[in-house]
Amino acid sequence: MALEAMAATECISHTVELVMEVVSEVNNVFVEKECFSELASYLNRLVPLLKELNKKHISNSEKILVEILNKQVRVAKQLTTECSKKNKVYLLISCRSITKRIQDITREISKALHLIPFSQLEISSNMMQELGQLCESMQSAEFKTAIADEMILEKIESGIQERNVDRSYANNLLVSIAQILGISTERSTLKKEFEDFKNEIENAQLRKDQAEAIQMDQIIALLERADATCSDEEKARKYLTKRSSLGNQPLEPLQSFYCPITREVMVDPVETSSGHTFERSAIEKWLSDGSTSCPLTMIPLDNLTLRPNRTLKQSIEEWKDRNTMITIASIKSKLVKPLSENKEEEVISCLEQIQNLCEEREIHREWIVLENYIPTLVELLSGKNREIRTRTLVLLSILSKDSDDAKDRISRVNGVIECVVRSLGRRIAEGKLAVELLLELSRNEGLRNRIGNVQGCILLLVTMSNNEDTQAAINAHKLLDSLSSSDQNVIQMAKANYFTHLLHRLSSGSEEVKMSMVTTLAEMEFTDHSKSSLFEKGALGPLLDLVSHGNPRMKETAAKALCNLSTLQRNSTQMITQGSVTPLVNLLYNHTSSHSLQDEVASIIMHLATSTMSQNSENTPVSLFQSDEAIDSLFAFIPCTRPLVQECLLHAIYAMCHSPLASTVKSKLRQNSDNEQALVVLCDNENPKVRANAVKLFCCLTEDGEEKEITDRMGQQLIETLIKIIKSSNDIEEIASALGIISNLTESTQLTESLVKAEGLPVISSRLQTQNGPHKKHVIENAVGSLCHFTNPTNKESQKKVAESGLIPLLVQFLEVGTGVTKRKASISLAHLSKNSMELTRPIPKAGLFRCFSPQLESRCPVHQGMCEVEVNFCLVEANAVAPLVTLLGDSDSDVCEASLDALLTLIEAERLTYGCKVLGDANAIPQIIKLLNSNNSNLQEKVLNELERVFRLVEFKQKYGNLAHMPLVDLTQRGNSRTKSLAARILGQLNVLHDQSSYF
Repeated sequence: MALEAMAATECISHTVELVMEVVSEVNNVFVEKECFSELASYLNRLVPLLKELNKKHISNSEKILVEILNKQVRVAKQLTTECSKKNKVYLLISCRSITKRIQDITREISKALHLIPFSQLEISSNMMQELGQLCESMQSAEFKTAIADEMILEKIESGIQERNVDRSYANNLLVSIAQILGISTERSTLKKEFEDFKNEIENAQLRKDQAEAIQMDQIIALLERADATCSDEEKARKYLTKRSSLGNQPLEPLQSFYCPITREVMVDPVETSSGHTFERSAIEKWLSDGSTSCPLTMIPLDNLTLRPNRTLKQSIEEWKDRNTMITIASIKSKLVKPLSENKEEEVISCLEQIQNLCEEREIHREWIVLENYIPTLVELLSGKNREIRTRTLVLLSILSKDSDDAKDRISRVNGVIECVVRSLGRRIAEGKLAVELLLELSRNEGLRNRIGNVQGCILLLVTMSNNEDTQAAINAHKLLDSLSSSDQNVIQMAKANYFTHLLHRLSSGSEEVKMSMVTTLAEMEFTDHSKSSLFEKGALGPLLDLVSHGNPRMKETAAKALCNLSTLQRNSTQMITQGSVTPLVNLLYNHTSSHSLQDEVASIIMHLATSTMSQNSENTPVSLFQSDEAIDSLFAFIPCTRPLVQECLLHAIYAMCHSPLASTVKSKLRQNSDNEQALVVLCDNENPKVRANAVKLFCCLTEDGEEKEITDRMGQQLIETLIKIIKSSNDIEEIASALGIISNLTESTQLTESLVKAEGLPVISSRLQTQNGPHKKHVIENAVGSLCHFTNPTNKESQKKVAESGLIPLLVQFLEVGTGVTKRKASISLAHLSKNSMELTRPIPKAGLFRCFSPQLESRCPVHQGMCEVEVNFCLVEANAVAPLVTLLGDSDSDVCEASLDALLTLIEAERLTYGCKVLGDANAIPQIIKLLNSNNSNLQEKVLNELERVFRLVEFKQKYGNLAHMPLVDLTQRGNSRTKSLAARILGQLNVLHDQSSYF
């Protein structure tokens, strides 16, 4: 309906509707939202007035005034519609004019309202007051362009005015525009928005004046410098078209380009009031020196104002650009791979010239790229000249910086990344430039993917990240961060001992990514340093979480990774102290855990237990379990599980038995007789590794002297099992342990008979010839210790078998060449044998008629006074054991001394005192025995004192050795215990040093 044909009430109603539409559409405008909101608030206040007016009778003359108001509201409606539909960039560029239009509309509406005679229409006083305030506010309202919008316009004007054609300026400007307008900064989105902007301008130019059209063209030219607004192909086409029109020779500068003062081409020409142009810095110095006349004419200047000569400045810059384009094109042909030293110098000079051009202006860098320099430069990287390579790396970094086109061109050159990576591995100066270039190239997704795929690249970067050159190290870290977008690169980093990104993914990646990372940790071969580094950087928490709460496959793989890392003692100790044992044991006992998971968990527990074996005595001992019940539970689980788990858990308990808390662990295991029986059964297990570990543990439980009788309860079955192992096992450590169990058994007639019954002697004696190996010492020690059961004095038949087997000479040999334990055990066996020597000695036949056939005197044993043979009566003298036994009296191990002493003392037992002492005297044993009085072993001292009392009954020995014993005996009377003091005093009485009736001691 035409406005003229409307009744007054319809016109007012229509105006109200328009106002509501404007208020609603204000929410959709793209620019100057605050200004539009203020306009909407005024219009909202207008609605009650119009509705009140609509209730009154309106004359035709008053209707005309309402129509004027309606017209202005329609203008406001048109503006809000435009600002919510037109191109956003176009609206931003036009925001000043939009703001002015809003202000004009507001004031025009105020004027229209003021014209309507509300006072004559009987409007209430409150309404009239509101009307007056509204009209006054609208009339005085001042609308200002938003600060952010104003800043954008100022940047545009500055770029146009200063002819700032740098691509980075245009890029930053376009991004700022996009951010203000809420537009995505993706290249495709920006390009579309810019194309819409140009179309909007083309449509608007039909309605704009010439000056405004020129301004829009300048804005387009400025924004076209941005990468997003123009395709690389378009830029290349424009550049080549322009460059081909310039010719090949640089032009000399025009005379007007020179400053009359400096005689050099001007950079910032300014004009004085005389109309002449000078370089700004030169004329400013002229004036600052006090001159007020024109330097050319010397005529006084009307004023000292300097005006930029923009036209001349533009001409100079166009001339420079033309010559620079020609120079860039001409240099390229000289940058070929050098063939001679002179050629190399020329190439270096050209590279230096190009670098200088790059550093002068960004547009020069773009021209160099468009001139297709990049393939030529990449080719230079493969040359032998270091300076050429380093300058080339610098140039490529400059060209690729903030230039997608340059990066795309680099990506199209075959082998470019490989060339740069080769430089990465050269000297630090060249490597530093290479990592800087790679860092810039990594901003291109395609190049970033290729960088990580070059063999050795990531390893070189990780090495450089630890370089002493701080900047090189920082750039290497940044590049590694960039490459970490690829899971495969992260894995390669981990294999180069750079775990930062792997651990991050392990904690926060998707299930698939976590699986990939944990698989890497499970399959890698780590150095101790790498294992330590992983735990220091927090690998334990995520891995333990995955083991406890992951899916079945994840649990197994994470457990394998933990198993891998727990082989380092420091890591295992950390796992124990941070509470890892309980969740691991729970997984082990859980019937839903897979066999593979149980195997890995058992291995981890074994590693944790092993770590407790060698702890610093200064620190509080770390225990695998916090309660004794946990030890029992673990041992009880062993018979119920599979061989691999059994093997690991037996080894774990064995390790605990060698920890600082070993006595507690052993005591707990011994308390439960079921443990003993289970261990015996495991010692006969068909799996050789399980059996070996069970035997080792059993040996450990018997070796410290506490409750050794536990093995005595096991009977013939255990003995036969052990002999079978000694005979047939290929595991030397297992053999040593089985021999150790027998060696540790309490000596008894029953045990000796059981060993003989099991035919143990030949089996055990065969192990005395064990070849060299890591466990040879323990095999021989325990084998010799086991022989003590066969030399038990209560079983002469068994002793005879030992002698007939030729073992006595071997025992004597061990007195000289064995370890301390071997010497002690050999001495004990020889002592056992010697105890029965007297009884088994054959008497010398009385002389008969044929004296010449009677035994010679030399065949009489000096101790036993009969006919002795080693294999018959086990005589120590005949076995040549006396001298080595005497030597052992001086051994640093008191236990060895005591054992050898016991063996020697068998020679002076009972009636053999006189003869035996003579043999000991001849072997110089008495002085060695006396020296034992200085031992710290009170039992040994007491034993020596008892025997010296007997020896000194013989006057000859009392006189010969009494003085030697004097001081040690006196010392014992002062520092010995009550028993040794008394014995020492008694002997001193024998030696007439003290009264033999003295009771002081």
